[in-house]
Amino acid sequence: MLTVFFAVIALLLSSTTDVSAQIEQHSKWKTYTDPADLSNVKVGETIKLYFEVEIEKDWYVYSSDFDKNLGPIVTELAFEKNDAYQVVGDLKAVSPKKKYDDLWGGEYTYFVKKGKFYQVVKILKQDATIKTTLTYQECSEVSGKCIMQEPDFEFKVKAQAGEITETVQNDTQTSVDDTKNEDNNAEDSNENTTIDEETSNTTPSKTTESKTNVTTFDNTQNYIPAGDPFKELPEVTTDLGAESESLWGFMIAAFLSGLVALLTPCVFPMIPMTVSFFTSRSENRIQGIIRAMFYGFSIIGLYTLIGFIVSRFLGDDAANILATHWIPNVLFFTVFLIFAISFFGAFDIVLPSKMVNSIDKQADKGGYVGIFFMALTLVVVSFSCTGPIAGSILVMSAQGEVIKPILGMFAFSLAFALPFTLFAIFPSLLSNLPKSGGWLNTVKVVLGFIELALAFKFLSVADQVYHWGILDRPVYIVIWMSVAFFLGLYLIGKIRLPHDSIIEKLGVGRLLMAVVSFAFFLYLMPGLFGAPLSSLSGYLPPQSTNEFDLVALIRGEDKSEGHSKAKYSDILHLPHGIEGHFEYFEAIEAAKQANQPLFIDFTGHGCVNCREMEASVWNQSEILPILKNELTVVALYIDERQELTEQEKYTSERNGKEMTTVGKRNSDFQIRRFGQNAQPNYFLINPYTHQPLVAPVGKVSTAEFKKFLETGMKEFQKQRLSSSL
Repeated sequence: MLTVFFAVIALLLSSTTDVSAQIEQHSKWKTYTDPADLSNVKVGETIKLYFEVEIEKDWYVYSSDFDKNLGPIVTELAFEKNDAYQVVGDLKAVSPKKKYDDLWGGEYTYFVKKGKFYQVVKILKQDATIKTTLTYQECSEVSGKCIMQEPDFEFKVKAQAGEITETVQNDTQTSVDDTKNEDNNAEDSNENTTIDEETSNTTPSKTTESKTNVTTFDNTQNYIPAGDPFKELPEVTTDLGAESESLWGFMIAAFLSGLVALLTPCVFPMIPMTVSFFTSRSENRIQGIIRAMFYGFSIIGLYTLIGFIVSRFLGDDAANILATHWIPNVLFFTVFLIFAISFFGAFDIVLPSKMVNSIDKQADKGGYVGIFFMALTLVVVSFSCTGPIAGSILVMSAQGEVIKPILGMFAFSLAFALPFTLFAIFPSLLSNLPKSGGWLNTVKVVLGFIELALAFKFLSVADQVYHWGILDRPVYIVIWMSVAFFLGLYLIGKIRLPHDSIIEKLGVGRLLMAVVSFAFFLYLMPGLFGAPLSSLSGYLPPQSTNEFDLVALIRGEDKSEGHSKAKYSDILHLPHGIEGHFEYFEAIEAAKQANQPLFIDFTGHGCVNCREMEASVWNQSEILPILKNELTVVALYIDERQELTEQEKYTSERNGKEMTTVGKRNSDFQIRRFGQNAQPNYFLINPYTHQPLVAPVGKVSTAEFKKFLETGMKEFQKQRLSSSL
């Protein structure tokens, strides 16, 4: 049975492994039209082009009907210019899901599993070939990747003669992808159509203001080669390696939660009782071991079944409700609050006695049936202590996940069942266990404080989505500071709650925990005055809700000073005061002048993990000075819609398409040059050879990112020394 369990886990984990050194696509499209037979269409009539997408598990596709300026990439449809048809209105999304995102500070729409769009087109001539390009972004909550895709579609129309009742200005038709800036919520009317008037197919490039620059290269010069700028670059010879990600981190956290659950007063005293059950009823040691293992597997099976039920009956369809709607979030807040009060000793949460007694009677039966019901009794009786912990795992893992609830509960129950099984197999170990006593209630109260703090996270989500204004950032931080402060007082014995024993001496463990609690209190304090508290960015309300940002006032920097006049710096910016560039060839020249490696940041406005890396890794003291002083930085936005000049536009050898925007050019560069299309994606380049100095990384820890930077810089110095000999 153990072999089967781990085989299943290995299979599930292998399905989450991803090799980013390959071109990825996690969605498949099919098209059809209304009417289905395009030979029945008359000139002057409209047709609908339908685009349906099937999306892989753990991935989603952004829709077309939310604010383009929010951040994520809106799905758009571009048409090849042709006077045989006229585009009517915008691309329409059919029943997408909605979700509020703290990072973007707004609501976006998206599809999971399946999605559908349609576009109305008016036929102007009998022979019409409609060529389209669909630009969209697919993202994963599991791997954190976002990938731009641009599939092409073609529709052939053989229309019958008819009468055109409206005047169409063909010379004003334009690509939706390049210039359209209309309201995505415009009313769609197939019968009473209104032809959209668009006035230009190009956007003048913006002029960059002259500012003080930290480098000496000539910014006024266009460093981009004529034609295809990447055609003459040398072939990449460096081994780019591969990045793999899994759910091991989440499972480890769930496993540790299971160990914590063992220390609750509902569970800990049951360990010796359970062991005595097996030692007294087993005829020999072998039988005792087998029964103990069956008991442990029964506990794992019961908890994993709970995870399966959450996965099966909640899954993706309930993700949006669990994540954003005020009803479940307020409900979770209330439940966590009740659990916290219960842990403080105000009352006990127990399941109905009739239910518990019925299960307990079944446990009195002999054989493996009795053992199973004994495991069920343990799960039920310990519910008041394990329920909040296991429930927290399920709530956090069920938001758009299918595998996580199952794996989370498996890992939790594995830790939970392990000591029962081990002590049943080796009963002599029981003599080394600490005795039950008041310390168990202390564990329960500490968990109550943690539950209280987590409860406000759910209320905060509802508050931000519905703009109640109850929990802005300072109020939230004050609540957490209060929880940490009173937890510290409790641990040093200044506060006593019901069921607590008198503390005659302060143990080392309580003292250390009190120090951690007070330290956390002090860590939170600067957040009241604008400190980013990046390590808690996933739990705190956005920085924009801070009423008083003392940090920004103390800086007092003139925004016109110290900023690069690099190309596109009037519309694009790097975080943390980093001076950098937004165009590859310009950055190459700057890196040569500074004799530094070039750090390439393939990023996107709609890339959540890019922002998280910048907030939690880039700003670290061991990272930020390197990015500011020892590297030339270029941020290449793959979703930037700034239009290229006519001289900069080119046709890519990769797909034969014309690259018309900065984002398309950067995406083409990433795919053609490095064979990758996910963000975030970081490279260190030797500017003299255009070769990567080390294998790239994506979303990684601070230590891994630091190692990546240091390894690349050492390799650069080695190559420069070798070339100068």
